[in-house]
This record gives sequence, structure tokens and C-alpha cells, in this order.
Amino acid sequence: MKKVIFATNNAHKLDEVRKITAGLIQLVSLKEIGCNEDIPETSETLEGNALQKARFIHERYGCDCFADDTGLEVESLNNAPGVYSARYAGEAHDAEANMQKLLRELKGKENKTARFRTVIALIWEGEEYLFDGIIRGTIIDEKKGSAGFGYDPLFMPEGCDKTFAELGDDIKNKISHRALAVKQLAEFLSATTNKI
Repeated sequence: MKKVIFATNNAHKLDEVRKITAGLIQLVSLKEIGCNEDIPETSETLEGNALQKARFIHERYGCDCFADDTGLEVESLNNAPGVYSARYAGEAHDAEANMQKLLRELKGKENKTARFRTVIALIWEGEEYLFDGIIRGTIIDEKKGSAGFGYDPLFMPEGCDKTFAELGDDIKNKISHRALAVKQLAEFLSATTNKI
């Protein structure tokens, strides 16, 4: 099975993506290849950041790899926090502080429509590919649930009466923005590896 590096140090993401790509590729983390460098994320777009991270790993390690960038885009905040979702309340990447800032910014606003977006940039046999997963929903006024990570306790996907943090990993991994993008990645890998 082909080894593919996933350019992340986020254990939650790694676990989520490993479950979806099981049997298609051997997913290797940055930790497993001994990469402890801070990979730059200086783009103003999710696509740009994902490509920047994938290219960084590909140039240094010469292996097939992919990277993702995810953002929560809130309609009434001009799609903020967007590309700054992980560091919305500062460089500490503090999920609790990020959620509190989001609730403060939305105070008094009627429109709480939001969407989560994940863009995956894959470098496979020297070619670059992008996969985009989007799930729409609403930001609720107080946190609910303890599963998941990031903004999950505040995000209620369309058609659900529970937040991502209440749904649990099994359901979230089927319907989430990342799941949708990874599913596209998995379909690509399945079609490609079956030709080999």
C-alpha cells in the first residue's frame, strides 16, 4: 500500500482521516517522519494554505502528500473567522477563546448562518489536486456537547438538532466538511490506486 504523508500534527484530524482512508493508503503523520518544523500558513485563502503546506512537505521529503486547511465562515461576519479560524482569538490556537470571541462577535446579530469548509491539497506523483468539502449550518448561542474539537460545540449542521460536538465522531465523520473533502480524496485515490 502506498505511503502518503498527511501534513498535520492535529491528532483529531489524523484519526478522522485515517478512518476514512483505511485500506486505500498508508497514512503517515508529520511526527512519524520526524518533521517538527512549523509549516508556514501565510495565504489569505484556504486553498492557498493547503497548497503551501503540501508543497513544503513535498519539497523537503519528496513523497506523495496532502494537507488541508479548514475554516468556519459566518455569513454575518463577512465569512470570518475563515482562514483565521484556529487563531481567531490569538496565536495560541485556544479553542475556548475562539468560541467565546465568536459568540461576542455574533451578539445581537440575527443571522447566525455559517458553513464549515475544508480544502485538501494533494500532491500525487508530481501533480497537484484540490478537493473541497462544505457543510452548512448555524451557530448556536451556547456550547453543547463534548465530542469533537474547535468550534464543534457551537455548530449545528443543517437538518440536525444536535451540534457536531453532540453528534459524536461516527456520525460527524460521515457528514462533516472534512469527511466530504476526504471522501473526494478517497474516491480519487481508489480510482488511481486501482489502475496501478
